[in-house]
Amino acid sequence: MRAPSRERAARGPLVVAGRRTPLARSGTELADVPAHRLLAPVLAALRADVPRLPLADVVMGNAVAGGGNLARLAALEAGIPESVPGLTIDRQCGSGLDAIVLACRLAQAGGGEAFLAGGAESISTAPVRGRRTADGGVEFYRRAQHAPARLGESEPGDPDMGWAAETVSREAGVSRERQDALALRSHRRALAAAARGAFDGELVPVPAPTGTVTADNGPRARLDARLLARFPAAFVDGGTVTAGNSCFDADGAAAVVVIAPDGECPGLAGLAALEFRGAATVGVDPRRLGLGAAVAAERLLREHGLVASELAAIEFNEAFAGQVLACTDRLGLDDAALDAVLNTEGGALALGHAYGASGAVSVVRLLARAQLLPEGAPCLAMISSAGGIGTAALFETRRLP
Repeated sequence: MRAPSRERAARGPLVVAGRRTPLARSGTELADVPAHRLLAPVLAALRADVPRLPLADVVMGNAVAGGGNLARLAALEAGIPESVPGLTIDRQCGSGLDAIVLACRLAQAGGGEAFLAGGAESISTAPVRGRRTADGGVEFYRRAQHAPARLGESEPGDPDMGWAAETVSREAGVSRERQDALALRSHRRALAAAARGAFDGELVPVPAPTGTVTADNGPRARLDARLLARFPAAFVDGGTVTAGNSCFDADGAAAVVVIAPDGECPGLAGLAALEFRGAATVGVDPRRLGLGAAVAAERLLREHGLVASELAAIEFNEAFAGQVLACTDRLGLDDAALDAVLNTEGGALALGHAYGASGAVSVVRLLARAQLLPEGAPCLAMISSAGGIGTAALFETRRLP
């Protein structure tokens, strides 16, 4: 592994602190907590971590909360000064990562000294969706349309994610056995990380009607290879994508503090930060939407003279095991590299996928992992989104003075 050359552009913005809620399977412990009340304690905790930073804005991602300015609402709920505005963006599953990228670019462009950025999703409390019909009635639907209904003669143009994961897995030659093995690895690593306290520094307790939620509830201690092998195909007859090697919907929120390249961060001396080096967002065939992250990562790494095997840490949202492996195969990562750098403390297969929050969870996790990495180590966060979009963001570790 080598770090990128230090003979390059001036310093980038820094991600200096990160927090997240526990992630709970939708319909369980956080089922009665709306998105802004998931996000507010995270913002309040970050504000307490860096109380003297002059915030310019709160930039948050969300996919299904139903409109309004979630960032502003949560900021006010958290006690952020009313002079700090708030901006909510929607790139579906990529929203949280894209919000952090946007905050980094705003800081880089001189738009402010400090930002809170991330995402939140309460799938449990998402509003029921409906569209008006010609006769004045309402037609309800489960998800928004992300692409034209038909792009070709034989395949739907706007497939459900599971159907697309089957396509991507099949075309990449990813076996059922590999998918199940990745799912089991994710659960076991998440359980081990929780047991040794690896999540303690980032988790923010969330008040809920049934009691305060303090820990993730997704990882399954009793899961094993035999049980995974019993799951039937979930989306396509005879397929390899099952409920066991797919993520589950989760409720949760995550955010980070982004400061300008020349900014100072009192109180965090000696800790590792993530220096933003760049990002890429791309479009791909919506029928193969899971590949977006890999295509974005290829472009980004090429621009920075890196290959995937040189990365010290990767956080990649595990929507489906087959999709993850199709992407990592495309990036040239072998099994040894995956074990060493990819989601080393578990991912969404174990923790859950909170849509607009998931990309932000990835950056929070990268920051936690950065504390054990050398100065200048390259790190990548990546995620694929509905409609055939992928985002990847490149960071380097930097020790705060």
